[in-house]
Amino acid sequence: MRILLLTHAFNGLTQRLHAELGALGHEVSVEFDIADAVAEEAVELFRPDLIIAPYLRRAIPESIWSRHVCLIVHPGIVGDRGPSALDWAIQEGESSWGVTVLQAEEQMDAGPIWASETFDLRAARKASVYRNEVTEAACRAVCVALERLAAGHRPVPLAEAGGRGRLRPLMRQSDRRIDWERDATATVLRKLDAADGFPGVADELFGQPCHLFDAWPESGLGGGRPGEILGRRETALLRATVDGAIWIGHVRRGDAQPAIKLPAAMAFAAEAAALPDLPLADWWRARQATWQDIAYSEGDGVGLLHFEFYNGAMGTRQCERLLQAYRWACTRPTRVIVLAGGADFWSNGIHLNLIEAARSPADESWHNIQAIDDLAEAVITTESHCTVAALRGNAGAGGAFLARAADLVWARSGVLLNPHYKNMGNLYGSEYWTYLLPPRVGEDGAREIMRNRLPLTARAALQRGFIDDCLELDADGFATEVLRRAAELAAAPDFPRRLQAKRDARARDEARKPLARYREEELQMMRRNFYGFDPSYHVARYRFVLKSPHSWTPRHLARHRDPVRGR
Repeated sequence: MRILLLTHAFNGLTQRLHAELGALGHEVSVEFDIADAVAEEAVELFRPDLIIAPYLRRAIPESIWSRHVCLIVHPGIVGDRGPSALDWAIQEGESSWGVTVLQAEEQMDAGPIWASETFDLRAARKASVYRNEVTEAACRAVCVALERLAAGHRPVPLAEAGGRGRLRPLMRQSDRRIDWERDATATVLRKLDAADGFPGVADELFGQPCHLFDAWPESGLGGGRPGEILGRRETALLRATVDGAIWIGHVRRGDAQPAIKLPAAMAFAAEAAALPDLPLADWWRARQATWQDIAYSEGDGVGLLHFEFYNGAMGTRQCERLLQAYRWACTRPTRVIVLAGGADFWSNGIHLNLIEAARSPADESWHNIQAIDDLAEAVITTESHCTVAALRGNAGAGGAFLARAADLVWARSGVLLNPHYKNMGNLYGSEYWTYLLPPRVGEDGAREIMRNRLPLTARAALQRGFIDDCLELDADGFATEVLRRAAELAAAPDFPRRLQAKRDARARDEARKPLARYREEELQMMRRNFYGFDPSYHVARYRFVLKSPHSWTPRHLARHRDPVRGR
C-alpha cells in the first residue's frame, strides 16, 4: 500500500514504523503536521491508500479523515481517551498498559478500534516506556490493523470494545506538583517519571524556578529537610524526601533564556559548587539504587563497561571520564571488553545541549568532537582485548560510529540506528567513520548510508553489513545472551590467534594510511562546520535543542514532494 505517516515529528516511534512498513514492501512517505492546508496538500500529492498518525498533538482535519482511512496510534489501553494517556498510567502506578490503533473520527480518540496490544508497565520513565514497550506494541498493533484492513474486516466501535480505559484530561502541572513535605520517595519518582522527556515537573531549586527531569532513587544517602539539596555527584544533585532521597539528573531553568535542558549540577553550577561532593567509592561496582552513569563488572574473562548517559548525549567531560574507565578496563585480567552503553541509548554522539549552552558553541563543539574521537581511537587501537559493542538501545550519529569502532557490534532487534550526520545542518562527522564504514559496507554503501539520512533497523543494519549480528530478544534476554557469547569468545581455543589477526590487520591498515590522517581529514571538514561561513550546523543545533516547531518536512522524508520519487 501507499502509506502516509502524518506526524508531529519524526520521533522514535515514527522512525520505527517508517522502517518496518518499508521492510514489508509498503510505499511510505512522511508529512509533518504543520497546518491543515499542508496536510491536505500532502494527501493530494501522494494519494495514499492509508494514513497512519503515530504521533500527533492535534486532531486530523475533517477534510482528510472524512475522505480517507486514518489510523491513530494511541498510547493507551482500549477505552482510554485524552492527550496524557501514558502520563496518567505511570503517575497512578498502573501495572499494565497498552496501545490502541483506532480510526480517526470527529471525536478525539473515540473512533472504532482496529487493533490493540497490552504490556506490563514497569516502573520507569515515560520516555523509556514509550521508546520500548509502547513502540514495540504499536508496531505489532499497526501490523494487525493492516492485516485486518487488507482482509476487508471492519473496526469495532468503541462502545462495543469494552476495556477499562476512560476519558482523562490533559495532565497539568498542578496534577504533577510534588509536595516535598508529604510525598514519599516512591510518589516523587512516579511524578517525575510520568513527566520525563516532556514536560518535566515544575519546581524550584536554590530558590529558582525550573523543571525537573531524569530522577534516580537513592538507597544509602539521605537525611536533611524534605526538599533540601544534600550534595552533588558529577552532574546530578541529591535531594531529600520525607523518607529518603532522590537524584535529579537534569533540569530546565525557568529563568534562563533560552531555556535548555541541562545536567542539574551544570545548570546551577555556582550553587552546586558549594555543595558536598558525594562520589562513589569503588566507582566501577554497579549499584541498584543510586545515580551512576558509568559502571563496570566482570566475570568469565569478560569485562562489561556500562555508560548510562541521558538521551545518549556524551559531553566533553563524559567522554573523558569514559575514556579513563575504558583504559582502566583494558588493564584488567580479561580477554573481552563489552561496551554495553545504556538501557535506552547506546550513544547519540556529542552533547548538543551542552554545546548550545556554552559561551562559545563552536569551541565546545570542537572540544567535544576531540574528546569522543579520543575515545573512538582508544577502542580502535586496543590490542589487549577483543571489543564488543552491545547495543541494547538506539545509537545515532557519532554514537553509531563509536560503536562501530569495536571489533564486533551486536544489536537487539528492536534497536534503531541513525549512522549519519547530515540531518544536523550537513555536519560532516568524525569518530573515524571514513576509516570504519567503507570496509564494512563498501564505498557505494557508505555514500548511500551517509546521504540517505534515514534510520536503519538492526535487521537492516545487519543486511547492510554495518553490524555483525542482530539478536531477536527482549532487553533482558539480550543482556544474558551477550554475556554468554562474550564468555564463549573469551574461552575459545583460537582466541590468541584471533587477537593476533586483529593486531596484524591494524598494522596493515596503519601502514596503508595512518589513523591520524583519517582524523585530520575529518576534523578539517568539522572545523568548517563549526567555524566556517555556513551557519547550517549552528542553526540546526539551535532548532533541535530548543525543539523549534517544524516549518516544513525534509525532502528525504516527504517523498511525495520529490517529483522523481513521489509517484
